[in-house]
Amino acid sequence: MSMTMLIAISMLLPLAGAIVVSRLDRVPNIREAATLVTAVILFIVNILIFGQFTDSDAKLIVAEPMPNLTIAFSVEHFGMLFALIASSLWIVTSIYAIGYMRGHHEKNQTRFYTFFAVAISAVMGVAYADNLFTLFLFYEILTVTTYPLVTHAGNDKARKGGRTYLGILMGSSIAFFLPALVIVWYVAGDTTFASGGMLAGKLDPKWAAPLLLLFIFGIGKAAVMPLHRWLPAAMVAPTPVSALLHAVAVVKAGVFSMVKVVGFVFGTDFLTQSGATHWLIWLPMLTILLGSLVAMTRDNLKERLAYSTISQLSYIVLGALLANSLGLLGGSLHIAMHAFAKISLFFAAGAILVATHKTKVSELDGLGRQMPFTFGVFLIGTLSIIGLPIFGGMWSKWYLLLGSIDYSGPEFTRWALLGTLMLSSLLNIVYLAAIPVRGFFVSSDQKMAIKEAPLPCLIGMAVPALMCIVLFFYPQPFFNLAMAGG
Repeated sequence: MSMTMLIAISMLLPLAGAIVVSRLDRVPNIREAATLVTAVILFIVNILIFGQFTDSDAKLIVAEPMPNLTIAFSVEHFGMLFALIASSLWIVTSIYAIGYMRGHHEKNQTRFYTFFAVAISAVMGVAYADNLFTLFLFYEILTVTTYPLVTHAGNDKARKGGRTYLGILMGSSIAFFLPALVIVWYVAGDTTFASGGMLAGKLDPKWAAPLLLLFIFGIGKAAVMPLHRWLPAAMVAPTPVSALLHAVAVVKAGVFSMVKVVGFVFGTDFLTQSGATHWLIWLPMLTILLGSLVAMTRDNLKERLAYSTISQLSYIVLGALLANSLGLLGGSLHIAMHAFAKISLFFAAGAILVATHKTKVSELDGLGRQMPFTFGVFLIGTLSIIGLPIFGGMWSKWYLLLGSIDYSGPEFTRWALLGTLMLSSLLNIVYLAAIPVRGFFVSSDQKMAIKEAPLPCLIGMAVPALMCIVLFFYPQPFFNLAMAGG
């Protein structure tokens, strides 16, 4: 099968699955089986693409609405990494969702599975976008298709959260991302991604920083402060949707877009020579620290995890703005390592909600003794986020530290980078490790016997938690993709 055919299938398959699922409302077992089968086939398709993309320069051109402005798709290393992560995590999220949606007695489950599949189709479009215009188009489609998932509950709180979600993401992309796209098109004469960047020799270096700032604020899904409020607001959604937002698709589409912009629009050499990142790099540094500090104050478990995500996303933005190969490697690896760790944390939080109906950290005392599997998963995800051996998160933080040492900016900034990374890891311990500690070691007056969440939830939790450990000992697939992409 040709590469262009496989790329087309990767985007059309989830849409076909969504259509089938939408017709199976009265037969939930078959509906969920169709979701799982579609997810597994998509992962296989991406494995097939992975197996042959290095020997192919195939490009799928769908349309050319204006000269040198095409809707086109191709495969490169960063996109391949993102597609593999998203499609593999769709499988475990679907398994988990079966137990969660039934155990929590959620309404409109068919709509949930349908729009989840549509969102994954948009993710594949982002991953395989051949140019900035196509990336922008599918970035916007992803925002729109996830809105019904954010507002799934249908109550006033969900609608309010949805308005914040849609308003910030659409507003930032129209106000900043779209003008940045137009400037690139005007200056470069094209929007096709180019290895090493497309702006060198075409854009006056003094304009590099303002243009990069447009992208940082225009790609609101990366949640760089102050454009971060949509992420906590979206926590009104069911836990599988939170997993989609935080690990599988939405935020990862944001930081992936930042990596693509730095590596394939500006180019690291051009950014280094222009000095554009010397002050812009303080934006993700501040977001890393402020996100962690706010997380420490939040008693609601999902809200604490949301601010943790805001902080962790800026590790990836920081890696991109270091504008060196080690920084890009660390940031790209963190897309993978954070995905598996954070989905473990959200799955554990959802399992606690299903089994106990508790949502606050202060209510978790002693629950680890009654739900040891769930709190064990949470502990594994926590240790990977912190960056300790024997967990995959150690590798991404290690290369981010090396990239910070290699940073070409002012000496003071280099020391500030190192301090930020080390201090944030300590803050991770304070606001995340406290949760399993409370669960396992703090006594409780809770008299009611509590069981673990339904089996599909446990299976869905076990896989990403196991991957947090596997990726420490065997990071090569993601490492090789990130290394080749940088």
